[in-house]
Amino acid sequence: QVQLVESGGGLGQPGGSLRLSCTASGSIFSINTMGWYRQAPGKQRELVAASTSGGNPNYADSVKGRFTISRDNAKKTVYLQMNSLKPEDTAVYYCYAKIRRVASSYYVDYWGQGTQVTVSS
Repeated sequence: QVQLVESGGGLGQPGGSLRLSCTASGSIFSINTMGWYRQAPGKQRELVAASTSGGNPNYADSVKGRFTISRDNAKKTVYLQMNSLKPEDTAVYYCYAKIRRVASSYYVDYWGQGTQVTVSS
């Protein structure tokens, strides 16, 4: 069994900051990409940021220069530092990881349960 557990969502003010964390646990052999998606009401889920096991980041244009993704491979944890928050960043944020389980030969996509981020004054 593999789980992704997120934390750090909540209410942020415009121009403020929030930090999200996501930790993978279970019978994990290795983790490839880890990242974050978000889904606002009435909109499709979209990629926010992702990081390969080598640490190469990829960002949505809407968050470049404001959000930073990082990961601690030893802790199987990925972080999303969100600065200069805007009301349009309001969404449910989902952690995502490509994980190879012990005794498996392929990677599978796993998702966290989602954490609400609301940006409002």
